[in-house]
Amino acid sequence: MIDPGIIELESYKLARFIEQVPCYICGQGNTSHSELCRHCYAPMALAHQANSQGVAPQMVAALGATGAGKTVYLGMLMDILSRNQRTLQLLARGAFSISLQQQTMAALSRCEFPAKTPGEPDRWHWVHCQIARAAQRQKLELILPDLAGEALMEELDHPNAVPVVRSLLTHCARVTVLIDAQRIEEGEGDQEFFTMKLLSYLTELSAESPVSWQKRPVALVFSKADLTENCFDDPLAYAERHLPGLIGHCRERFSKFRFFAAGVAGAVGYRRRGGARILYPLRIEPRGIVEPFLWLMDQFQEKK
Repeated sequence: MIDPGIIELESYKLARFIEQVPCYICGQGNTSHSELCRHCYAPMALAHQANSQGVAPQMVAALGATGAGKTVYLGMLMDILSRNQRTLQLLARGAFSISLQQQTMAALSRCEFPAKTPGEPDRWHWVHCQIARAAQRQKLELILPDLAGEALMEELDHPNAVPVVRSLLTHCARVTVLIDAQRIEEGEGDQEFFTMKLLSYLTELSAESPVSWQKRPVALVFSKADLTENCFDDPLAYAERHLPGLIGHCRERFSKFRFFAAGVAGAVGYRRRGGARILYPLRIEPRGIVEPFLWLMDQFQEKK
């Protein structure tokens, strides 16, 4: 004799996978059990976290050429803000949001810089966090992606080649653009050309967004500024002296932009590995890391 009961049909179980969950980055549908978006490879945890909070997070991207220091900057920024209890505090949402900070600080503790971000979007770091100011009750939900410089360059040269980059930058509320000051000191002109191409690309996206990029704040940060002279004293004057074309581009295309200088390593050394010269930090002295982020956060308040 079989005891009476309810047996769930296999076809009913399959019905759960029919319901589509839109990716928070590109908006395409995915099954509720998907780990990554099947269209842009962004983690679906971003969509689940946003739905659970009931507040749409703002996206703020750190952009720059390969080797400009985006991963180091974001990892150090997270570490500083997550330990701050007085003015501005960061609270990560989801275990995946802590990986960037963990790997960056682990590498720096070994007197190494973290490995560059892989070009494949499914291997990027994504941070979903809550930002709270001590003097204000309202909290801000943010998504901070660690984009690969190679993927960004591919999208600039061939639009729509990397869908996740285009979707992300179309919906970004603010951006931080890192410019390698060390390469500028060495006389390389690729940093200025890359940044101008990037800013031109952003203005071209204005037609796909309700808010023009000309009105969105752009923080331009000279990374590795501790390896240069006088960059910290006056970042704008440094840009006018070394990057006159970029200055004219910003003044013509953007209504809200500001130059900053930042550094993580107080001193660096070099060593040979496989015939290549590897840069490594001798001591960690973060400087100018939080200021660009604070300026961008102030723009949120001015908008309100």
